[in-house]
Amino acid sequence: MTRYLISFDDGTMIIPEEELPEVAAASHEVVREAQEAGVWVFGGGVETQRASVVATDGTVTDGPYPETKAVLGGFSVIDVPSREDALEWAAKIAASCRCAQEVREIMPDDPTD
Repeated sequence: MTRYLISFDDGTMIIPEEELPEVAAASHEVVREAQEAGVWVFGGGVETQRASVVATDGTVTDGPYPETKAVLGGFSVIDVPSREDALEWAAKIAASCRCAQEVREIMPDDPTD
């Protein structure tokens, strides 16, 4: 099995306020489905805020860096047999939260996996 990060940028999930409860219910249903399928690892929305950037020397500054055009708005980590499976879950997540999702493979902790 391989882990995949499914994510979207902050600001891409533009939903009228009156529709938020419906979107939340649909998104939670996809999470429940992934949990029942045994592929859910972890996920959640990320609060809209400036990130703190910690340098290698421990110095903390406000971020993101000015050249950053997009910041993480939410993510899911799933563990599935193939990229095709990850893309299928990303499609379900995209439909439920009404915004496009980016899919990336997460490198294994042990490179021999």
